[in-house]
Amino acid sequence: MKKDITIPEVKNVTFAIIRKKNETDDFIWEVHLLNSNDFVLDNILVMSRGYGIVKEEKVETSTLRHFFEKVEANDTLLIEPIDPNLFVLNNEFALTYYVEGEIFFKKFMFTAGAMDERNLIKINILNSEGILHS
Repeated sequence: MKKDITIPEVKNVTFAIIRKKNETDDFIWEVHLLNSNDFVLDNILVMSRGYGIVKEEKVETSTLRHFFEKVEANDTLLIEPIDPNLFVLNNEFALTYYVEGEIFFKKFMFTAGAMDERNLIKINILNSEGILHS
């Protein structure tokens, strides 16, 4: 039964939404997974969706699912580009991965309005500025 399954705590794994300039000098936004552990994450599944209220109407995006074989220790992984028009919504990323056959799961939420220029920080591992999920 579901209540009998113990899922260990996710540590040193998080998401960042960054902005960077493309070849035409325009800003583009991307979602990255950051693995700050000294071990590889295997069989990574990321589910992303946006939802919220805009102009008094309920808005929900499509749910996207991404599978990656692994992300190396102390490395990052590009998950998807993200349209800045979605920043008025809550953007949720559900992460599942394995370490040595043990499953890990956690949801990460970037709340509506969090992607404000005043909140951007330098994210050294990505050599970009953005929002790091805390």
